[in-house]
Amino acid sequence: MTPQRIVTREQWLAERIKLLDAEKEFTRQRDRLSAMRRALPWVKVEKEYLFTAPEGTVTLADLFAGRSQLVVDHFMLGPGWGAGCVGCSFGADHIGEFARIHLEHHDVSTVVVSRAPIDEIEAYRKRMGWSFRWVSSFGGDFNYDYHVSFTPEQLAQGEVYYNYRITENRMEELPGLSVFFKDGDQIYHTYSSYARGAEELLTTYMVLDLTPKGRNETGPHHNLMDWVKRHDEYDLAADHPAGH
Repeated sequence: MTPQRIVTREQWLAERIKLLDAEKEFTRQRDRLSAMRRALPWVKVEKEYLFTAPEGTVTLADLFAGRSQLVVDHFMLGPGWGAGCVGCSFGADHIGEFARIHLEHHDVSTVVVSRAPIDEIEAYRKRMGWSFRWVSSFGGDFNYDYHVSFTPEQLAQGEVYYNYRITENRMEELPGLSVFFKDGDQIYHTYSSYARGAEELLTTYMVLDLTPKGRNETGPHHNLMDWVKRHDEYDLAADHPAGH
């Protein structure tokens, strides 16, 4: 860590109040951005998407579970992987049971979708101890249409359409989040976000941003891949409060 200045309480308070002004402006800007997001036009979902759930085949409409709003977490777990992406697993740890209860009572359903077959999904979900709804889009177009899965032909070109631009990529799966609205029988796509777009949903990051060391991602990747592990892979005996 870079050594910090040590000041009197009065000097600290003056600088803290100055920072508070910036924090308040950030909050107001986030409110404005959220309003712009809600003001986006919608697109009719014309295609019939089918998914495999533990109980059998379900439609996109079924995933709303009687509510009008649906948030889909595009989780990186491809066929034959055996284990989900470390970063997506980190994100999934934040889909808490009680948060879902609050969302469901505010007309929002949540679901995780991956391209792996449902038996592979279920095996990994049970390993991780997660209870959220998780379905498979294996054999369908859903992941490809929402630009989080890529065909061998696309990967052979070395570039794919992801996060609203053509970008270099050789990974068959990438992360994202999509939002849908259901009005009667008609479903609309209202929003999608990729890469770091849903970072504010990661409360671990929000807590780290309050601490002196911050995210402390100083390894070769300069992101969560420098330190995050699947929650059952940490060596708790080796970890200590100072952390790495």
